[in-house]
Amino acid sequence: MKLVNTSICLLMFGAALVMPAAVLAQQKTGFKVLASYPVKSSGGWDYITVDGAAKLVYTSHGSQVNILATTTGDSVGVFTDTKGVHGIALVKDLNKAYTSNGRANTVGVFDLKTNQLIKAIPVGTNPDAIFYDDHSKKVYAFNGRSKDATVIDVATDAVVATIPLGGKPETGVSDGKGKVFVNIEDTNEEVVIDAKTYKVINRWKLVDGDEPSGLAIDRKTNRLFIGCGGNKTMIVLNAITGTIVGKFPIGDCDGVAFDPTLKQAYSSNGEGTISVIRELSADKFVFVENIVTEPGARTIGLDETTHKLYLPTAKSIPAEPTADNPHPRPKQIPGTFHIIVVGK
Repeated sequence: MKLVNTSICLLMFGAALVMPAAVLAQQKTGFKVLASYPVKSSGGWDYITVDGAAKLVYTSHGSQVNILATTTGDSVGVFTDTKGVHGIALVKDLNKAYTSNGRANTVGVFDLKTNQLIKAIPVGTNPDAIFYDDHSKKVYAFNGRSKDATVIDVATDAVVATIPLGGKPETGVSDGKGKVFVNIEDTNEEVVIDAKTYKVINRWKLVDGDEPSGLAIDRKTNRLFIGCGGNKTMIVLNAITGTIVGKFPIGDCDGVAFDPTLKQAYSSNGEGTISVIRELSADKFVFVENIVTEPGARTIGLDETTHKLYLPTAKSIPAEPTADNPHPRPKQIPGTFHIIVVGK
């Protein structure tokens, strides 16, 4: 064995201990658009859900949910009878999926093996975001016009609670420990729900956050990533205290995802970018980059197994303003709806 200079080794070892965080803070993702999967049905779209284990992606589109293979983009199925569908929540243990049908004021329950409708559950007015809380074994549908949440027991598919929220809810998530968090878009708040009592236990004002929509959580560090499209800001919030621990410029965001392995939060922006925020520790975050996507790609789904991102969008043309609607949304060009795949 060769003799080595001990002091030099100690210096090198010390540098190795401090280098990773500094390097990580500056390192780009290396992500880019890898593929585009065309979807041949018509209509608008909203949320997208990825099942990495089954290699499937579920995207809302018009009055149905299109199911595609993540690897090829091939169409492998469809949920029908989902009028004005917004979101899709999967309960894999029971082989069921739940859809929020905004124009029907229902949550649809589907068999994941047959893709057939099992039941339509009446909920509040205009159910929008929907998710499954794996801790309480309940599905939460957030109703935009009635400004409340409908809680459904997945074992019985019965409504067990309706929770007034005091404002228009957007995306919700769970900490996996008994708390549910939901963005309130018109009051600029984060509302905290006790998943056992179905009571609102906290209302945290999002200072400098306007129209919060997209939401994701790091359950390990108890940090919420809140995409505020109104003023193009991502707020990082302590999910225990409600303290703001970070603010970053993003775009006109409607969706947020968090990769617990890569420790990266992604904001999908309508301008055609994904803003990336990296978590270095529970209280230290850095802006990494804006990944170029396509205009209109405002919602996002994450495959935690491959770390790829899936974003729905379509080609569009400007719409003519009217007296009743001076700032109309662009018109979708028929036949152009597709899913963008982003990754390394």
